[in-house]
Amino acid sequence: MFLQRIGNKGIRLGTLFDRAAAKHPANLILLDHTLDIAPRLGRRATLTEVADLIDDYAARLWAARVRTGEHVVVHKTDGFDITLLACAVARIGAVPVLLSSKLDGGTVAELLRRVNRPHLVTDQAKLEKDLPEAVFGLSEQVLLTTGTHEGATGLDTLAGVPRVAPVPMPPEHPTLITHTSGTTGTPKLAVHTGATFQARYRPQASVVSLVSKREPIAVHVSFVHSRMFTAMPIAVLQGHPLIVLADDDPVSVGEIFTQAPPGFIEAHPNSFMRWEELVDDPRAPLANVKYFSSTFDAIHPRTVHRLLSASRRSHPLFAQAYGQSEVGPIAARTYTRDRGAEADGRCVGMPFPGMTGVRVLSRDGNPPSRTSPGNIEVRSDGRIITYLGEHARWEKQADGEWWAMGDVGYRTKQGCLHLLDREVDVIPGIESTLAVEDTLFARLPELVEAIIVPGEDGRAVPVVCTKDDKPLDPLAWQRAVEGLAPMADPVQWRLEDLPHTATTKIKRLELARLLKTRDGSPA
Repeated sequence: MFLQRIGNKGIRLGTLFDRAAAKHPANLILLDHTLDIAPRLGRRATLTEVADLIDDYAARLWAARVRTGEHVVVHKTDGFDITLLACAVARIGAVPVLLSSKLDGGTVAELLRRVNRPHLVTDQAKLEKDLPEAVFGLSEQVLLTTGTHEGATGLDTLAGVPRVAPVPMPPEHPTLITHTSGTTGTPKLAVHTGATFQARYRPQASVVSLVSKREPIAVHVSFVHSRMFTAMPIAVLQGHPLIVLADDDPVSVGEIFTQAPPGFIEAHPNSFMRWEELVDDPRAPLANVKYFSSTFDAIHPRTVHRLLSASRRSHPLFAQAYGQSEVGPIAARTYTRDRGAEADGRCVGMPFPGMTGVRVLSRDGNPPSRTSPGNIEVRSDGRIITYLGEHARWEKQADGEWWAMGDVGYRTKQGCLHLLDREVDVIPGIESTLAVEDTLFARLPELVEAIIVPGEDGRAVPVVCTKDDKPLDPLAWQRAVEGLAPMADPVQWRLEDLPHTATTKIKRLELARLLKTRDGSPA
């Protein structure tokens, strides 16, 4: 859209930290973990030190014969160095392909095959515990960030090689490849360009610019997700100290936020749910937060209300964006303390004027409405240019400049978009599984997760998880479901037994399959 195109020179990941360090050299990045590729930095580093680290590893990759235009798959033990290695790969004009550390070895091998003999950056632990021997035959070479392994080259052996000049690439050239969540099968490889990333950057950067430059921005986002490559650049380029979290454990997060109180937090919805317990923490680790932001999935109004109540700032906001890995953020809305738990959680907001667009197409010949939702399509210059190795699959979702989201919903007369369900998650007799889940969360404070999936007989089955795995109170459940569509009896599982994606979404189709094969038991 036209505001995304003006002066769009591309995100330029390879020189991102050089440009940030030139403006804010002493600004800090605070970590909750030590970088595998630079343990000497500890858990805090200046932008200048991070820029030098990226330059160093770009030189090591060049010395390892990685060249401009080639693909480099990064699949290693989780950590922020995944993101920094992507910047190093982009610095020499190669294309980073980021695969989550949570992917199983078979899926990684299949994605390596799809990339067609890339360089593979991994570590000893992954090769010994997770990856099949086949990855050596599927890769041009295997490079290790830590450890040793026969047939692989340790990047630590290339320390001290001569630095190389950054290789600028045109905005329309692929700059990064990420994978989709895999909630409906094997992940797809989404190809982003410098221009598409810059297009995504703009609507989000305008929101973050409202935060004082002195205040830290905290980010807990999958290091392989496209969102990291807009959230992180916004923070460092605008001059904010950056807190990067690998773990969303409330205990460690509470300690970090107490020591360095953030003014802005970006995280996954499920992480925010875990952080509800921080509301009652006597240290008040959320007291300084002015803005909460989530972009990945539906978030329950109860969680929004709880988190906003913990802020001691005047008029704090919770911003929820609707989008997808393939297109970036499309629409957004904000919650206030006055419009928290009681607000309609299915309303995901309005498109960004001059940047994104939304339309809803009828599925049954009737105008899309709450009782007759339609298929949601969107448009944005942030849209990926293809699925690597599966362009025909990309074309099935593209209709000119429009993109099929795979969601159903409707728009109000005022233009607000309401998301009811994923197309594949629609259950006959249930107007919106997401709305039912919102209601259950509001009525049952003990819930930490509630997912509605179809059972073997087609009926809706609620799968629930409780705090500390305490047994669900049957009487409280009966009161909670009053007035809701008929459902089967609830099935209680432990949260850790639910199948999750790299961005902590629940794999609903996989959960439904597990229910059928295990008779409802997570064991």
